Amino acid sequence: MIKKKMIIPIFVSHQGCPNDCIFCNQKRITGVKDTFDEAQICNLIESYLVDYNQDKIIEIAFFGGSFTGINPIIQKNYLEIATRYITKYNLEGIRISTRPDYINEEILDLLLNYPVKAVELGVQSLDEKVLQLSRRNHKVEDVYRAVSLIKKAPIELGLQMMLGLPGDTLKKSIITANQIISMNPKTTRIYPTVIMKDTELETLYYKGEYTPLTLDEAIDWTCQILPLFYNEDITVLRVGLQASEEVNLGKGIVAGPYHPAFRQLVEEKMLHEEIIKVYKNSGGMPLIIYANQKAYQSLIGHKRKYKKIIQKKGIPIEFKITDKPITDEPASMIFESEGKTLNDICIPKYFK
Repeated sequence: MIKKKMIIPIFVSHQGCPNDCIFCNQKRITGVKDTFDEAQICNLIESYLVDYNQDKIIEIAFFGGSFTGINPIIQKNYLEIATRYITKYNLEGIRISTRPDYINEEILDLLLNYPVKAVELGVQSLDEKVLQLSRRNHKVEDVYRAVSLIKKAPIELGLQMMLGLPGDTLKKSIITANQIISMNPKTTRIYPTVIMKDTELETLYYKGEYTPLTLDEAIDWTCQILPLFYNEDITVLRVGLQASEEVNLGKGIVAGPYHPAFRQLVEEKMLHEEIIKVYKNSGGMPLIIYANQKAYQSLIGHKRKYKKIIQKKGIPIEFKITDKPITDEPASMIFESEGKTLNDICIPKYFK
């Protein structure tokens, strides 16, 4: 049986990051405004372990700010607390996120004294101009240097990127994605840029000096970038910001391509485009696509968007839920045309 993975997230907010990137308000993104003390961290971890069983692979993760920029004494305290629970419950290990310029040999030596299994770097972009306009205050070479150091250590590498930052273009984001892939990370996260309250980006937005991607544009960009990672078997941990009380339009988010089910919208569009490609490659023959319940919902789309598009264009494609033997994969489908099952349909492996 494949064990499910679970992360116990501890958000350190802005503690370790004195740098104020143009887009960042970690207090709103994480929903955390104060420093955690030991009792709070213990209570948080224990709340996730109430129904603990060994059917899950569990990591304790320090997210939100740049963990390795925190005072080393506080870092050690946090790591020691996490280590106690990892030892007691035989958990998988510790995951941290940080900036590329907050990694060096001394920092890695500290992390390796504890069961740190993964370091995720907030790369955001590998275009110098985009980094400069976003006030990242580090260079592309800092990313490569940090990646090189992490890969020499027995630590899993994760690389995060953002889309639609100031000065960004689709071409630049695709180049960044391909450069990230060339570094061979185990995992990645993709975040379209949204405008948070109380950020410099909000000021530029109201001055008319920055325009965020629309939701449709962000979906289109991500549809071209996400398959690049899927095709290289890089695990995409998240696409779009996780919903919370603060992370919502009209609350912590002023404007931008935010949707609580952003990844779903992207993958539905990717699947729709693939189905249309199958239809065209079949010579325009009528198609019936049988799917399990989960795949059927993806085929018709959010609010039946893609079913309506197909009907409006008069394309002879039908979607049906089936009780025929079919796997539980998210997009498991059987194609039929004119009463015959089509066994030679070639769709990308990540849809199967």
